[in-house]
Amino acid sequence: MAFGLWIDESKGLAWAQGTHEYRPLGAAVIAVTDQFRGLDFRKTARHPRHLESGFVGLFASLEDVNRHLRAHRGKLRATPDYVR
Repeated sequence: MAFGLWIDESKGLAWAQGTHEYRPLGAAVIAVTDQFRGLDFRKTARHPRHLESGFVGLFASLEDVNRHLRAHRGKLRATPDYVR
């Protein structure tokens, strides 16, 4: 299982997209101050393509994603401009 995390700073949203082995888990969107739950994901959903520069990283579990959101609450940043 793996989860990608994207941050939309302008709207204060966090998008996660996951896969379980070879099956797509889909995507979910929450406020950056919230936490993801398994029921938030929709199999047909995908993160918006305009957020490619807002990619934060890959995580091994949903709890890892939530831990990252909690640890960086209020200071989450998308990919820095010099890396894009």
